[in-house]
Amino acid sequence: MTTRRTGLRERKKQVTREALREAALRLALERGPDNVRVDDIAEAAGVSPRTYNNYFSSREEAIVAAISAGRESRVAAAVAALPAGSRLADGVINAIVEQYTDPGEPGRDTLLLITTSPALRNAFLNATAAIERPLVEAINDRLDETDPYTARVLAASVAAAVHVALERWLQPATTAPTAGDLVVPAGSLPDLLRTALAPLTPALDAAEKRPPRDEQHR
Repeated sequence: MTTRRTGLRERKKQVTREALREAALRLALERGPDNVRVDDIAEAAGVSPRTYNNYFSSREEAIVAAISAGRESRVAAAVAALPAGSRLADGVINAIVEQYTDPGEPGRDTLLLITTSPALRNAFLNATAAIERPLVEAINDRLDETDPYTARVLAASVAAAVHVALERWLQPATTAPTAGDLVVPAGSLPDLLRTALAPLTPALDAAEKRPPRDEQHR
């Protein structure tokens, strides 16, 4: 009974989170992000502002959550599902590129929303940190590691590399008269992601080739 209640509670939280982030994005697209208040998002989702604050710390965080919803868990799931004998580095890089360059995410209007708002750009970049935790578990399982640092360092490095690639992609043109207000994505995002992640390949390869910790002490 306790397990059932816990599961029901978690599902209810997930439904509330989804309602909030969907309302945030819809209102931002309709009104512009600067014309959306937390109270507006909460009302549109059918909850109180206090409940909203239990899920998101700002309107930007909620809007970006609607864009990146589930991306980090899909990256981790792809790594966890790598077949035996495949290369971890290739699996991580391919999973990141696939999830961040899905032609349906974000859509044209949503991308324009991000690129015209400095606050949303920052929130979009900061959201890359969410990759770390689920990726730690996937890498740790893949390496069969008991070392508390290897998977964490690798996952944190992947998140940092993605941040660098997206930052470059959304970097304001300093020569533009409206720099900071409008950003035209620069270059190929898949190429930028692969370039940023490439320096991590030796570390991922080395971690994968290292014998399990219990064998190291035999």
